[in-house]
Amino acid sequence: MENQSVWLGGLRGPVRLGMIGFTGLALLTFVILIVSQFVSAEPIGMYEMIRPAGRPLAMLMLFSLAGALLFASIYLSDTIGPIEERPSGFFDYISLVASRLAMISIAFVVIVMFYEVVSRYAFNRPTLWANELSLWIASFIFLLAGLYSMQQRSHIRIYVIYDMMPRAFQKTADVISVLLILLFTFTLVWGGFNDAWTRMLRMETFGTAWDPPLPGTVKPAILIIIVLVAVQAVSNLIADWNKAPEHHGHDDIDEHEIETLRRTLEDK
Repeated sequence: MENQSVWLGGLRGPVRLGMIGFTGLALLTFVILIVSQFVSAEPIGMYEMIRPAGRPLAMLMLFSLAGALLFASIYLSDTIGPIEERPSGFFDYISLVASRLAMISIAFVVIVMFYEVVSRYAFNRPTLWANELSLWIASFIFLLAGLYSMQQRSHIRIYVIYDMMPRAFQKTADVISVLLILLFTFTLVWGGFNDAWTRMLRMETFGTAWDPPLPGTVKPAILIIIVLVAVQAVSNLIADWNKAPEHHGHDDIDEHEIETLRRTLEDK
């Protein structure tokens, strides 16, 4: 990872402090919630966490967790890996923040599933919420990963004909591709908006014992993020318009990967 600031500049320090502060508050609140399980007459569990109305401690936990995730995603987006595409479009920074949120969320899925396995097989106390929570988080990881893939130009593409075209024809092909993405986005939003809006307004739940509002949150998120993907596609088109022609032969050499392998062999 590059340690130099990619886009935050002088705001990197305050964002880092915000990340540490919200994370500390979330951990402190979590400890209080754990203690309350043993000393409180009305402990707050996972069922109450998704129904926080009238429960200040649950609301504080959700607020601090949201703040920690937001500031951590912004802070981590200020560094990029050696194989990542550097931000060059007007929308790239939003997509980078979303990508870091998706990366962090993967750790949450692992923690939730690890807790479920230990609770089920070591203590014979399976949870009612682990499977649905991991499914809920994974839904957003999948959607945000699509946005990140668009920003990185890493969706599957077939270059056999594209590479043979002169640059003017390549630009035409890029415009057609973006127009098709915009058409797909329009039809998806047109056809799904009323259903997503209805589910969100009534915060439709999953119909299980824990009963999280998966349909009421995931369905609107699909439409919102597909719109962001379309905006990112337009951003890519504008950013790449004046780039030199690129060829994607099968014999392209990843110099960084070769150097990494060489160092690994030398260390052994």
